[in-house]
Amino acid sequence: MVLVLNGVLQDDCPMDTNSLFLQHPVYRDYAQQLHSIQAKSIGPVGLLYVGQRELAAAAPHDKNINIIGADDATTCIIVVVRHSGSGAVALAHFDGSGVDEAVCTMVSRVQELALGYPEGRIELQLIGGYRDSQGYGEDVFYSIMQSFHKHHQEIDLTQACVGELNTMLRGEINCPIIYGVGVNIKTGEIFPASFLDRGPDRQLRDARIFMGAQTVLDVYDSTLGMLRIGPFNYDPLRGADLWLSQTDEFLLQHLSSSPDVEPPHFAPQMRATIRFIQENQFPAVTVFRDNRPRYYRRDDATGCWVLILDSVRI
Repeated sequence: MVLVLNGVLQDDCPMDTNSLFLQHPVYRDYAQQLHSIQAKSIGPVGLLYVGQRELAAAAPHDKNINIIGADDATTCIIVVVRHSGSGAVALAHFDGSGVDEAVCTMVSRVQELALGYPEGRIELQLIGGYRDSQGYGEDVFYSIMQSFHKHHQEIDLTQACVGELNTMLRGEINCPIIYGVGVNIKTGEIFPASFLDRGPDRQLRDARIFMGAQTVLDVYDSTLGMLRIGPFNYDPLRGADLWLSQTDEFLLQHLSSSPDVEPPHFAPQMRATIRFIQENQFPAVTVFRDNRPRYYRRDDATGCWVLILDSVRI
């Protein structure tokens, strides 16, 4: 009994987006306000990009990050947790897997980063999960709401741009209005966004999902100020050559939960991921030497993430 909707503590969790908007129509206004913000195209400098089944948390004083963000969310939902007193932010890209544990991690990270700052509320914002024909987005919404509702901390839902509020018609097909968002960690501003760079290690990070990892990976060590990937392993992919020989349309139809509305880079990105898996059948050997994570630091000259060589011990 800790989810707060429109300022009111809730006994029950909304079963779906329709119930939420019917009982609390103010969320329609909040979504419209987000739609009215000009979308931004964000480059790699000062960016912490969060991929599918990933999360990250940072505080406003973090000198390595200006923007934390995610995109390519169709049936997925981007979740932002923010502490109003300190400005500490956690962002995740959820597809329904590993939500319970990741929600606890997000709230915990934000609380840790808020220590020593003025008291404030834990605010929750949801963006994505358009109204797809299979109801995948609704399933993700319900799993997220249930996880936050079960949490012992009081959490205030301040944005729910999901379901019908993130859906438009293109011809006769429902499409997402917003595919991605960025958060300015210095100001707390949240805005529609797309990202020119989704790295580092994009193929490696996507390979983890492609090969069935069910957990949500925390990709940023705020104490060290470094982006951290892995370590993890997966079994070799059978039939990689067969996958690679298929058309982009085949990959789209068989690897997406929403093939009609994926961005143009979906199939090339999947192809690059499959090729990476083919070349790295045992990442514990070829990528994560000595079972150590891959750490990236922010380069002062370029503002981009650069890999710390394996010889350097963290």
